[in-house]
Amino acid sequence: MAYKETHNWFTDRWVDIIVWRERYIGEKTFVVILSLVVGIVCGFAAQLLKYLIHLIAGLLTSHMSATTANWLYLVYPIVGILIVTVFLKYVVKDNISHGVTKVLYAISRRKSRLKKKNMYSSLIASSITIGFGGSVGAEGPIVFTGAAIGSNLGKAFRMSPRILMLLVGCGAAAGIAGIFRAPIAGMLFTLEVLMIDLTGATVMPLLISSITGATVAYILEGYNAEFFFSQSEPFKIRSIPYTLALGVFCGLISLYFTKVMFMMETMFRKVRRSLPKVCLGGVIMAGLIFLLPPLYGEGYGAINNLLEGDYSMILDGTFFYVDRDNIWLIAGFIGAIVLMKVFATSATNGAGGVGGTFAPSLFVGAMCGFLFAFVLNNLFDGVGISNKNFTLLGMAGVMSGVMHAPLMAIFLTAEMTGGYDLFLPLLIVSTLSYMTIRMFLPYSIYTMRLAKEGDLLTHEKDKSVLTLLKVENVIEKDFKSVRPEMNLKEVVDVISKSNRNLYPVVDENGMLMGVVLLDDIRNIMFRTDLYKKMHVSRFMSSAPARIDVRQPMDEVMKIFDQTHAWNLPVVDEGKYVGFVSKSKIFNSYRRVLRHYCDEE
Repeated sequence: MAYKETHNWFTDRWVDIIVWRERYIGEKTFVVILSLVVGIVCGFAAQLLKYLIHLIAGLLTSHMSATTANWLYLVYPIVGILIVTVFLKYVVKDNISHGVTKVLYAISRRKSRLKKKNMYSSLIASSITIGFGGSVGAEGPIVFTGAAIGSNLGKAFRMSPRILMLLVGCGAAAGIAGIFRAPIAGMLFTLEVLMIDLTGATVMPLLISSITGATVAYILEGYNAEFFFSQSEPFKIRSIPYTLALGVFCGLISLYFTKVMFMMETMFRKVRRSLPKVCLGGVIMAGLIFLLPPLYGEGYGAINNLLEGDYSMILDGTFFYVDRDNIWLIAGFIGAIVLMKVFATSATNGAGGVGGTFAPSLFVGAMCGFLFAFVLNNLFDGVGISNKNFTLLGMAGVMSGVMHAPLMAIFLTAEMTGGYDLFLPLLIVSTLSYMTIRMFLPYSIYTMRLAKEGDLLTHEKDKSVLTLLKVENVIEKDFKSVRPEMNLKEVVDVISKSNRNLYPVVDENGMLMGVVLLDDIRNIMFRTDLYKKMHVSRFMSSAPARIDVRQPMDEVMKIFDQTHAWNLPVVDEGKYVGFVSKSKIFNSYRRVLRHYCDEE
């Protein structure tokens, strides 16, 4: 009883706070305040996630030898996946994998509402997954965590769905900015990947959240870049042809990465039970990490080695350590890493781990760029391109292709490494990689999952509004139905009680057989001599088309355009549900469009 009274007292006080806010603080001002709070909280969440990952990984790997293979690589990843599986199944009781995709889905389908437990579940699960060696990144989970923080803070103050969408974007931007110390990239991620429109009402909150999240990271970690990079070799104009080739190469590697990722996801989706998934994914992941130790965790240590020019250290902790001066062994080893990273990443997530594809795409890009320059320099005398510079360029190239976000890839790479002097080649590689993969895949690794289900919100307002509309929300059910065996007299009786000129014909099982149009029977409906002779089965006609209740609205509109109909029947596995009309869809479309585009 005491708990109930305390709860009611708290609820009443909170309502008073909300009423006071609505009375004295305008919505625009309050959104700015909320974006600042979201930035601070998400900045600390990003730092906590990084700390937990480094703590766990440090405890597990600090004693490992660099001169020989380490058998514990076969054990750690599987143990981590088992812990996460138990945590998700018995504590969280929810599927939180593919965090960025879930944020996109929440924006498209759930009015930007995310569960309260999403504010901590990804943070805990991903720190265990990555700390124990899961070959994924922390960026997807921090985006999910940040978006959940923004969503739940907005819900607490009863903000509208439009403001909730913006706060979700603020949380995601602050998460990226906080974990990479890259405020511009954080905002660009929200615009390019989450596809939130840049308007006068959104730019300031997004900037505030990104800058605040990055500021928290700078205060706690210092002002150093995420990766150590010093441009000891200037970029030369004669390297531009090789830069163009690298852009195309990165685009093809991005295509390979995306295709294999979806192939592996499809394979794991067919395995229904948790234990076989853990065993299958764990064996693949642990085996690859044992043979290729740089696949352990995020792989940022290997990226730093390449950016510092210490490429021989890539063989530390492997069977090949004794031959670390063999340049072709190094090239083959890095080539294997480029090809196998996607298998390790998809096996980690497929087995039940929680992590993102940011770090894997950066990792593959760094290896790809280094391998490209390393092989050319050793095959052809006089090429003279910088391994370090091309390592950095490759990071932007593969990230741009995998995520279909060229601007974010450019600024993220520059902010993480301090490589602003390479801005021109970064532009070239990132743009060409994006153009190359767009020739084969219209969607990014995140949006493709939603696009296949018709749940993708885009920058095109027409498509976005149609995505937000559902057939089930515009069905009209006040049409009187008739049976095939009914005679004309019975039909006339039905017509007398209806204000419609269209009547669905359904059988005893509710299956749609056809329709009766008033215009088609107007010339006989008053002929009493035909009342007993004429039956519905004789004068009914087929519907111009049938709409499935689960069809996306853009397909429904195409059917209306093709048939030139104003009303079409809706069925669910053949059973009659109701009708949709053009006028009802247009009215709903205008209402959603006004709400979606409102910037005030």
